[in-house]
Amino acid sequence: MAIRDLKAYSQSLGGIISYYHDRYDLEADAVLHLEDGRYALIEFKLGSREIEEGASHLKEIKRLVQEHNKVEKQIQLREPDLMMVITAGDMAYTRPDGVKIVPLGCLKD
Repeated sequence: MAIRDLKAYSQSLGGIISYYHDRYDLEADAVLHLEDGRYALIEFKLGSREIEEGASHLKEIKRLVQEHNKVEKQIQLREPDLMMVITAGDMAYTRPDGVKIVPLGCLKD
């Protein structure tokens, strides 16, 4: 249900939703791509205890992009513009590490 909702809500932004899985077995449940090149890495976690796990996955993907960019000087990868964990919780907030925690109900606004 959450992916379907995210696709519907992102259409107003001209966004495209995809899935991310790499050779390091890291994954993001969804990637929101915008026409101007910006993108968001998104994890869906229903329980509050799972938020840390989701945020850790997103931060590790960002770290690998940064590591790649230090080594590869010709073809730089864009770092994620937003890292978000979508939850069934009631409160939206930004963690000290920059990961946004957003209840699914907030997306429609």
